[in-house]
Amino acid sequence: MAVDTWAPTDNQPEPVQLTPAAVAHVRDQIAQHPGAVGIRLATRKSGCSGFMYHLDFVDQPADDDTVFENDDVTVYVDAESLKLVGGTTIDYVQDGISRVMRFNNPHAQSTCGCGESFST
Repeated sequence: MAVDTWAPTDNQPEPVQLTPAAVAHVRDQIAQHPGAVGIRLATRKSGCSGFMYHLDFVDQPADDDTVFENDDVTVYVDAESLKLVGGTTIDYVQDGISRVMRFNNPHAQSTCGCGESFST
């Protein structure tokens, strides 16, 4: 398997980051899914703006994954999605009774009102 791993010594900005709140939330979610080694950030052609973010648990990395370590949480991003989400910061936001993962994507030129889809 040829999985690339980003490390701070690469002297490159980290392409995908999690805020401390997102790390805590994802850590809790992974603990509830035996066998999961991290989460996958992917994109799909969908939504009202063109692409939709997709988060899922990873049991086995794919060959084209790039791996990002955020504290003790591992984020896997496939090569195609990385072109669209590089530089994204994922936050976990609680507003009243609502709890959502929020994506701050520097490549997104527009987003839909719900914040779950974007265009580049």
